[in-house]
Amino acid sequence: MTSAAAPPLTFTTPDLSDAALAAVTARVAETAAEYDRTGALPWAGVRAAHEAGLLTAAVGTQFGGPGAGPRDIARILTALGEGDASVGLLAANTLLTHAAQAARPSWPAERYHDLLRQSQDGPALVNAIRAEPELGAPARGGLPRTTATRTADGWVLNGRKAYATGGSGLAYHVVWAVADEPDGDPDRPRVGHLVVPGDAPGITWVDTWDHLGLRASNTHDVVYEDVTIPADAFTEIPRGADGVYRDPAAMAGPGSFGHPALYLGVARAARAAFVTFARERVPTALGRAIAQTERIQSVAGEIDLQIVQAETLLHGALLRVESGDTSILPELSAVKVAIARSVIAATQAAVAALGNPGLSRHHPLERHLRDALCIRVHPPQDDAVLVASGRRILGV
Repeated sequence: MTSAAAPPLTFTTPDLSDAALAAVTARVAETAAEYDRTGALPWAGVRAAHEAGLLTAAVGTQFGGPGAGPRDIARILTALGEGDASVGLLAANTLLTHAAQAARPSWPAERYHDLLRQSQDGPALVNAIRAEPELGAPARGGLPRTTATRTADGWVLNGRKAYATGGSGLAYHVVWAVADEPDGDPDRPRVGHLVVPGDAPGITWVDTWDHLGLRASNTHDVVYEDVTIPADAFTEIPRGADGVYRDPAAMAGPGSFGHPALYLGVARAARAAFVTFARERVPTALGRAIAQTERIQSVAGEIDLQIVQAETLLHGALLRVESGDTSILPELSAVKVAIARSVIAATQAAVAALGNPGLSRHHPLERHLRDALCIRVHPPQDDAVLVASGRRILGV
């Protein structure tokens, strides 16, 4: 809900037809290579997504938004990822935040209304800031060193975070921290998230991002030094029945399929680049386009098989969840891993078949391969999923 004094906001339902999404993909793709080279935030692609209404598609109906569900979000992110994986990642974090707020409101009403107001004026990016240099991936366990110290009228946030996608372009941060409270239990402190405006005094960015893929995502380190936040900005993460905090990213759920969806778009972009090259490449010795050879046709078929498999897994799983089939819930993490393997297999097949051209910085396949490989870093990761699945079926 919005605060009583805040005027209501409304967001137009975006056109999610295949043709409309393809048009956005084309616009986003126009600047993808340049942003990949410079590492700058891909504002042109982000603005294209915003102007099409895609960045606010998941805003809940109770907040005046379209209330897009998981499958529509997946289609949006596949389209954006096909244009530029970095734009897709920035959009995924923003859309998944809106979807979570629609399902289980946790933000202070005034702050969420401000995010929505900014979203009407232009792109307003948001991300959960969780990883830390010493801790690594939160899904692997452990508590953050970042602290939120309780004061008479709010909180004071201190700490350093890593892999904070969006960098200084974020309108809001949702920061994972341990609560330091006068009446708290020092042996069992509360752990939660704090909603922090991106322009709050005391926030400093450290440009650490120099990555293989997603180079324009600005996934830098961020330092919080005595950042003051209102009292209602802290939301505790629920403890399990055993009193232990369970990281929400440790196992996949329906809402975590946004990231696989954007990488499916990367695989589709790799397929398109492969097709274009195969149709245009006419070796002198062959005298015809390599697309007419059986070998290249076979490779094209393998690429398509992997993409069809990934798409079917993604949307099939979400359809089962929509239908109320709870039996698939324990299997969603394995589905995520299977999608990742198909995305990488499709992209690698395209690159391998073309040889040196596929690895050249002058050809988009090289960028698509680098971006596709980044799907592995999103939790839950392969080894943790396989162990959990094995224990589940073995009953140990």
